[in-house]
Amino acid sequence: MTKLYRSQTNSKIAGICGGLGEQMDVDPTIIRLLVVIAALYTAIFPFAIGYIVGWIIIPQGAPAGKEQA
Repeated sequence: MTKLYRSQTNSKIAGICGGLGEQMDVDPTIIRLLVVIAALYTAIFPFAIGYIVGWIIIPQGAPAGKEQA
């Protein structure tokens, strides 16, 4: 099992969707679209809180080409 990190190379705001895409080997754009659709469907507030919490607790990943310890 691999550990989840926020992406530094595939980041738009905090790198959470990029990190999820890298971990699941999926294009992060698809994850970003799903997050936007789900946020609009649930009136944005729950996803905004979840995104901020994820930004705080998910560690920043290493730059591209460097291994995680």
